[in-house]
Amino acid sequence: MKTRLLLLLLVAVQLLPAQQKPAQKWLDQKFSLFIHFGLYSQYGGVYDDKPVTRGYSEQIQSFAGIFSDWYADAAREFNPVNWNPDSIVALAKKAGMRSIVFTSKHHDGFCMYQSKYTDFNIVDATPYKRDLMKELAEACKRGGIDFAVYFSLIDWHFPQAYPISSHNADPLTPEHYTFNLKQVEEIMTNYGPISEIWFDMGSLTAEQSRGLYELVNRLQPECMISGRLGNNYVDFSVMADNEYPDYKIGVPWQTAASMFDETWGYRSWQERGNAQDKVNEKIASLIKVISRGGNYLLNIGPRGDGSVVEFEKEVLLKMGAWTNANAEAIYATKANPFPHAFSWGDITTRDNSLYLFVRKDNQAIDLNGFNGKITDVSVLASGEKCRYQQNLKSNSVQISLPENPENIPVTVLKVSFEDRFTVLPKDIVSTGLLTAENAVPEFGHSSADYYCGYKSLTGYGWHFRKSGSQLSPTVFFTENEQGKNIRLTLDGKTMETSLNPQDSTVVKTKNAFAWGNQYRKKGKGVFGYVEEENRLSPEIDTTWKNIGTMKYGERQQMELRSRESLLVLQEIQSSANQDAAIEISSGCAAYIILNGKYITAYFPTPGVEFQKKILVLPVKKGNNQLIIKFFNRNTEELMYSLKPLEKWTVYRMKLPSFNLNSTATHQFNVKAANPPSKVAPLEMSNIRVKM
Repeated sequence: MKTRLLLLLLVAVQLLPAQQKPAQKWLDQKFSLFIHFGLYSQYGGVYDDKPVTRGYSEQIQSFAGIFSDWYADAAREFNPVNWNPDSIVALAKKAGMRSIVFTSKHHDGFCMYQSKYTDFNIVDATPYKRDLMKELAEACKRGGIDFAVYFSLIDWHFPQAYPISSHNADPLTPEHYTFNLKQVEEIMTNYGPISEIWFDMGSLTAEQSRGLYELVNRLQPECMISGRLGNNYVDFSVMADNEYPDYKIGVPWQTAASMFDETWGYRSWQERGNAQDKVNEKIASLIKVISRGGNYLLNIGPRGDGSVVEFEKEVLLKMGAWTNANAEAIYATKANPFPHAFSWGDITTRDNSLYLFVRKDNQAIDLNGFNGKITDVSVLASGEKCRYQQNLKSNSVQISLPENPENIPVTVLKVSFEDRFTVLPKDIVSTGLLTAENAVPEFGHSSADYYCGYKSLTGYGWHFRKSGSQLSPTVFFTENEQGKNIRLTLDGKTMETSLNPQDSTVVKTKNAFAWGNQYRKKGKGVFGYVEEENRLSPEIDTTWKNIGTMKYGERQQMELRSRESLLVLQEIQSSANQDAAIEISSGCAAYIILNGKYITAYFPTPGVEFQKKILVLPVKKGNNQLIIKFFNRNTEELMYSLKPLEKWTVYRMKLPSFNLNSTATHQFNVKAANPPSKVAPLEMSNIRVKM
């Protein structure tokens, strides 16, 4: 019976489709063109002869308060006769872009392709009478560039959709969801290979997100799906609009950027400024993204007649001169391998080379923290050799740059090595105790919907010193982590285990300790935005309300609209550096920082009304600030409680032995085993590992 079962399992495995994602071609493309073009384009950000200064211009129907029938009537005059798909493709390629993401349908519900499920489309509702998107898809194929689509999950034209809201995070009615399924199916079926689908907005249920995700995967298995589909059905994470993260992201990701932060669609009255200044700005943004391992998606907004704004064309062409000269340092590269940043610029790497993006006004730079003999340093664009002095003992090199032309914002240097190079760890744990505090964190970008996006901590990594050939680590954890399945990797050897305690001990704070004042204020922005993060000791100004004496452990309850948040600041005084524990209970999402440093963030477990979390906090001597952002996604009420713990239970588990490499330092990583998604939070900030 066992043999038969094994054979059946082997057959089943063989029948499974090959893993298609993440698509390597998508990971390697790095730079793409976003096009916001639709019915809104002919307004040009103007309604009733007045500039609409509020909101994005592609959402002018909402921000100008245009009646649906009046807006629909505008289609009778929409005739983009100057749209030339082959010219668009040629422009994107000259700019150094490897794909085009086109708005198949924006929030207004107007389809830039012929949809059989609505006549509110470019073919049936306009004098243009042509499937503009199909022509672009065919032009991309002719031009050898990938074609991709943007698709709005909300639709202001569809009768069974919820009405227009101020936040664009409306849930989908069953009728609207079915309508979206049909439209996505026709897009995935009728327009050839699609490299990515960029879902946007809406607030879907988990079942709705899964349905769309599975549909796309069934029809186009290599099509990358954006995280804005929601509920962590994600092939690549999407940052907030025009956001450039400065932390390590361990999943495929992308930043979408507009030419001007104020709008994505065409705005006739936009102050555009100097083209070279904009080129410098966008090249700097491109470098930020690719040096951190992401893809950069830069938008243009054509006029209503289909023509590209001359300023935007000039910017793209000038960027292209730079990207094409430095292509080797951009495409198919990996993120900066160093654990630290450099004041002079950023780094990418490929094969056995480093590419240094040196900002203007740097005539000499230092590079340190690596092993390997350098054989050549040269300006990538020109091949001009650079003078350099390498110190093998200090693992550093000083490089002199030639004079930089005025119009070149960043000089790219190629550093070549004799054999291979290795990056030295910046922080090596010498105590033998690995904690969240001395780890290098790895993040994803998790999102239930647009407003719920946040950096989700997905793993910890350490370098440590240990002699000998074998090691049996001991893991310490709290009830938060008990029973969780984790993946441990030591010197490249991996094991998976469940955290089941072998014994336990009760821990108390060792030194004098006191919980001080507590303050509250209304939070801002999306869930993952906390102004006080990365500030060691934020000022407690008049925006914070001192709520006086707190009855710790008592449930706090207040009205709070959906998509709003509350920030709680708790002062903690400690006579020494030590651990302190707090029990945080809420029915909302929580984003937690201590003394400006990110601790953890999570959404509530589905079906759990009021969940409890124990956090062990590494407080420092003196005054400490614990800040918690409680975010209310769907309800009209916020509930939370904070309870300092005089004592808490720590569990211990001895792991099997690992064979160590014969190196001075060793590497250890902790991640979740089989997480529900690649961006799901680890939620193991209390874990300790004794080596």
